Amino acid sequence: MISEEEFLRIAAHMKQRYGIDMHQKKVIINGRLENRIKAEGFQSFDAFMNAVEQDKSGRLEKMLVNVLTTNHTYFMREFEHFEYFKNVVLPWLKHRESAKKDLRVWCGAASSGEEPYMIAMVMADFFGLERNQWDKKLLATDLSTKVLQQAMAGIYNEEQLKNLPEQWKRHFFRALGTGQYQVTEELKREVIFRQFNLMNPFPFKKKMHTVFLRNVMIYFDENTKRELVQKVYDVLEPGGYFFIGTTETLDRSSTPFQIIQPSIFRKREGNG
Repeated sequence: MISEEEFLRIAAHMKQRYGIDMHQKKVIINGRLENRIKAEGFQSFDAFMNAVEQDKSGRLEKMLVNVLTTNHTYFMREFEHFEYFKNVVLPWLKHRESAKKDLRVWCGAASSGEEPYMIAMVMADFFGLERNQWDKKLLATDLSTKVLQQAMAGIYNEEQLKNLPEQWKRHFFRALGTGQYQVTEELKREVIFRQFNLMNPFPFKKKMHTVFLRNVMIYFDENTKRELVQKVYDVLEPGGYFFIGTTETLDRSSTPFQIIQPSIFRKREGNG
């Protein structure tokens, strides 16, 4: 069983490195890590954390992050965002970028791939026969390397695809048999998956037109959240859109964003 000191040490480590606030999550930390630590041959949480801090390969650090970050997602989650993206954001972008045909969209909590593939499907559907004329590759990042491996494989079962429109299922997936489906190579090519810690400086050379950062800020305290939102604001093109989870909130008094709907925000046009 984890001691109070060990728990506080791990919580402080996750907060300092990744901005993730786990100070109310003692039971979760204990439950998820206890067996893994024993399997690795450590006698205590402290012994494990000592090894994490000394491990130059980063393997144990990676394991700690993969085990402690939850990644629950599904296709069509909060579908109203995709409707708004298709009906409002993409027509605006198509008009605005008609000369360069270059769209820059970032999904900052890619998890096991459902969300970025959904965005890519909406874009393919919207552009239709024109889709090959546009550079609309989507950047999809996550802290967890484990879920990114799942995302890159792009294999889902019948249950996971049950809410998708039938024509999308036919067009964007191929049946592997045994009730499993894989994202087509054509759709996979539209998504670039990368491991990224949101606490790090954003490395983008060009500004984004749209950022999806849904259901990830629930792990951050108000200060971390405010700093992250400012970083997103700075990395967006004027007029760019920002989507967060429908159960999440931004502090209206301090956010620089224009509020379109409770979970949809926009950087004002003319703001550099």
